[in-house]
Amino acid sequence: MLPIVALVGRPNVGKSTLFNTLTGTHDAIVADVPGVTRDRQYGFSRDAALPCVIVDTGGVVASPRSTVEQQMRAQTERAIAEADRLILVVDGRAGLTAEDMAVAKLLHRSGKPVVLAVNKSEGMDAGVIGADFHRLGLGEPLAIAAAHGAGCHALLTRALDGLDPITDEEEAPQDDSIRIAVIGRPNVGKSTLVNRLIGEERVIATDLPGTTRDSIFVPFERDGRRFTLIDTAGVRRRARVEDPVERASVARTLQAIDAAHIVVLVLDAHAGIAEQDASVLGLALRRGRALLLAVNKWDGIPMDQREAVRNDLSLRLDFVPFAPVHTISARHGTGVGELAAAAVRAYDAAMRDMSTPQLTRVMEKALEAHQPPLVKGRRIKLRYAHQGGRNPPRIVIHGTQSSQTPDAYRRYLSNVFREAFDLYASPVALEFRSDANPYGSKDERAAAARKLAAKKKAGVQKAARRVPRKKVAAGKPSGRRPR
Repeated sequence: MLPIVALVGRPNVGKSTLFNTLTGTHDAIVADVPGVTRDRQYGFSRDAALPCVIVDTGGVVASPRSTVEQQMRAQTERAIAEADRLILVVDGRAGLTAEDMAVAKLLHRSGKPVVLAVNKSEGMDAGVIGADFHRLGLGEPLAIAAAHGAGCHALLTRALDGLDPITDEEEAPQDDSIRIAVIGRPNVGKSTLVNRLIGEERVIATDLPGTTRDSIFVPFERDGRRFTLIDTAGVRRRARVEDPVERASVARTLQAIDAAHIVVLVLDAHAGIAEQDASVLGLALRRGRALLLAVNKWDGIPMDQREAVRNDLSLRLDFVPFAPVHTISARHGTGVGELAAAAVRAYDAAMRDMSTPQLTRVMEKALEAHQPPLVKGRRIKLRYAHQGGRNPPRIVIHGTQSSQTPDAYRRYLSNVFREAFDLYASPVALEFRSDANPYGSKDERAAAARKLAAKKKAGVQKAARRVPRKKVAAGKPSGRRPR
C-alpha cells in the first residue's frame, strides 16, 4: 500500500499550500486567515518517483476552546494515528512559538518519524531561519517555500526515507469508484449524512452553519461497491457571500458537482424549499448529473404536515420530475440505506450502454404512439437513433427537419427513453441531427438548380475577363465564314 504522509502544524503556517504543491492540485483552500482547513483532506503525490498519500489537516490549537477547535484537533489526531510519516510545518518568518512546541510534543508522543519543514523561507538564509527550531528536537530543519515549490521535493524525499520502494502493482489504482457529491445550503445536515453513510465521524458536523469549507473526498466501500463521497460547503445566495474563503468554498462545490457521477441535494424539511435550492439543483442539472433529493430531519415533521412538504417539493422542483425524493434522518439513520441503494441504481443507469437497434425500435414505437407535430406545414421525420455518450446518457437522433423538433416533443421522447431503459434519476440528453435529403421536394430541387446555374454563369464570366480578345485590323477579313 502507498505510505501516508500527514502535514501537521498550528494554524496558518502554510499546510494547505504545501498540500497543493505536493499533490499538484488546488483541492485545499488557501487563505491568509487561520482556521480555513478543518477536516482532513487527502491527495496523491504528483511526484512519480515518490508515490504516497498526502493528508492535509486543520491547525492544532494548544488549548482548544470552541467545539470546532476541539473537533479539528480530534481530526488531526486521527490523521497522525493513520499516517506512516509526519511533517511538522512551522512558519519561519514568525519564529518558534509556544503552539509549535505543543504540536511537537504531540508528534513526539506518537512515536512516528517526523520531519521539520520551515515554511515561508524564501529570500532568507536557511541556517539562520531554522536556528530557533532546533529546540523542538526533531532533527535538522528543512527550509522550504511551499508557495513556490522550493525544497518540497527534498522534503518529501526525507519524509519517505527508509520506506521500501513501491512496486508498480502497489501504485495508486485508477479511481473507478462511484463519486457522490452531497450539496445543499448551509446547516442542512450534509456532513452528518456523510458520517452516517460511512459509519464514523469522518468530517466535522456541528449545528453551526459554514462548518465545512473544503470539498472533502471520503472513499469507502459498501455492499461490495467502492464509493467516494464528496462533502461540500453549503451554498448560499451570491449576494450574501462576502467572505473570500466562503467564495472559494462555493467554487469547490461547483467543481465537486463536475467531478461527481451522482449529486445528492440535501434539504431541510423544517426550512422548506428556497430559491437557492432550485438554483444549486439547476447547476447540477446543466452538468447532466444524476440527481437524488434527500429531505433531511424528516423525523421531526408531524404526520399531518408531511403531505404539505411533499406538495411544496413537487411544485418548486417541477423542472426535475425524474429526481426521486428520499425522506431521511441523517442523525438517526432513517432512510439512509435506501438512499445509498438509490445512488448505486442511478450510477448504473447513468453509465448504461444502449445499442442502436434497441434505441431505434423504442423511438419507432414512440412515433407510432404519438407523431411529432407539423413544422411550417411539413412533417418531421425521425429515422434512427444511437448512443452518443454516458453520464448523462446522450442519444443522437437522425432525421429530416429533426432540429425543428419542439421542446414538448423532446421531453416526451426523453421520458420514453428513460422508461424503456430504466434511466433512473438521470437526465436524458437528446441531440437532433438533420440529414441531407437528395430526394427533396420540387421547390427544393428547383432552388438547387438555380443556385448551380448561377454559380456556373459566374464562373464563365470570370474566366472571360481573364482572357483578352484578339484584335482585328481595319479593312481586313477576320477569317470567319459568313453565316
